[in-house]
Amino acid sequence: MPKAYWVSVYRTIKDPEKLDAYNKLAPLAVGPAGGRTLIRGGRVAAYDGGIAERTVVVEFDGFEQAVAARESEAYQQALAALSDGVERDFRIVEGLD
Repeated sequence: MPKAYWVSVYRTIKDPEKLDAYNKLAPLAVGPAGGRTLIRGGRVAAYDGGIAERTVVVEFDGFEQAVAARESEAYQQALAALSDGVERDFRIVEGLD
C-alpha cells in the first residue's frame, strides 16, 4: 500500500501564538494516527518560481489513514486553535509506494 503525506506550506504567519497553540495540539492527533513528522520548518532552497516558505511534511502508512487523521476530533481542535493565525496550503498526497 502506498504511503501518504500531509504537505503544508505556510505562506504567512499572522499570529505566532496561534501557531504555537496549534503546534502543541496537532501532535496529539498525528502521533496516535500513526503519523511521523519528516519535515518541520528548516532550510528551504526554492527554484523555478518557488518561494522559500515554512514547509511541514508528515508521513502516514496509507491515504485513508492520513485523511482520517485530518478529520479526527483531535486535529479539529488543533485547527480551531490555529484559526486565522496563518495562511497555508495544506494537502494530502499519496506516494508511489
